[in-house]
Amino acid sequence: MKKVTAILIGAGLRGARTYSAYGLEHPEELKIVAVAEPDPVRRENFAKAHGIPEELQFDSYEELLGKEKMADCALVCTQDTMHFAPAAMALEKGYHVLCEKPMATTAGEILEMGRLAEKYGRILSICHVLRYSPFFSKIKSLLEGGSIGRLISIAHIEQVGFWHNAHSFVRGNWRNAELSSPMILAKSCHDMDILLWLADSTCERVSSFGSRSFFRKENMPEGAPERCVEGCPHRDTCEFYAPRFYLEDPRGRDGFVYALTEDPSPASVMEALRTGPYGRCVFRCDNTVVDHQVVNLEFANQVTASFTMCAFTDVCAREIHLMGTQGEIRGDMEKGEIEVIHFLDGTRENITLPAPTSGHGGSDSRMMKDFVKLIAADGKITGKTLASVSMESHLMALAAEQSRVTGKTVEMKAFKEGIRA
Repeated sequence: MKKVTAILIGAGLRGARTYSAYGLEHPEELKIVAVAEPDPVRRENFAKAHGIPEELQFDSYEELLGKEKMADCALVCTQDTMHFAPAAMALEKGYHVLCEKPMATTAGEILEMGRLAEKYGRILSICHVLRYSPFFSKIKSLLEGGSIGRLISIAHIEQVGFWHNAHSFVRGNWRNAELSSPMILAKSCHDMDILLWLADSTCERVSSFGSRSFFRKENMPEGAPERCVEGCPHRDTCEFYAPRFYLEDPRGRDGFVYALTEDPSPASVMEALRTGPYGRCVFRCDNTVVDHQVVNLEFANQVTASFTMCAFTDVCAREIHLMGTQGEIRGDMEKGEIEVIHFLDGTRENITLPAPTSGHGGSDSRMMKDFVKLIAADGKITGKTLASVSMESHLMALAAEQSRVTGKTVEMKAFKEGIRA
């Protein structure tokens, strides 16, 4: 397999510490040759780690993509609302593209991005990493092998985690739908994609309910200041006290802290909490996205699915229950546990998967390996998350949000026709 070269657009947590890290772990397969990142500290740290010379370090994607094509592909890992422009420009320039999810935040941009990939004959893959997880891959193979007969219904739950929700969707970059996208798209387009994949059919109808019930000013405890570090009287009783999370909790120290600062020292973290968005009281933020939502889906093959996303859980986890004519499958992704129940003889098959070696249950590195192979083969093999497939689940998420806001069931055929018109 030939060695693939790439440029990185956006050296944030996912771009720098997840996808590009594959090149450091497998230098014989992937080399990042240039980076565009407006934050000078992040840009310089990334360039140093990957041996990128100063002349190939850029402040903006416009500057980088304005140069002659210098690699096989581009990794687009900017903020959600900024995916479309660099991805479109890269496709036009002749790059294959790996784009972080969601591929775009409006239905028009989603369809246009797919059209551009087809127009220029380029590979456009979306980071729907869960299709590569050993957990969902095993469930897919069980369904295809007829383990529970004909699939009838799916119940799927995403436990966001109270701490993850506070970091990303109350204080963080995905807190405000106007600045980012609805939470069902930003967080759960993964899950819409998985349900589409497992149902193995086209979605026909969507209904959804949910709201921002808790993270509101009227629920703020008395005397809470604007920022946790400003002498909050509830520091010992508040689950969302920021200094404790980023300075003491392993969940904050082991990765989320780098959203605040490249320097995880206590002094640097405290300064970020005093001045940046992550130190704000969770009841005093400008968040608008939901903290819980349910979605009901009906597919063309008569499979139905329910999806629940909720902020108020202790862990970040996904659980699923698939019901078929001959049995059931129950699974916990984070535990790597799957149980298959057979109706005929009442037997139960318990499957335990190996502990994951990377994020999203081992999906991240598997997706990168597949993408690199896809580019090396110049598209002569098929990828699991090409835009032609991912567009459908993105539109399902947007239809769910329309249903939540309007209180009406959305017919997908009419929804798509309206977008194209």
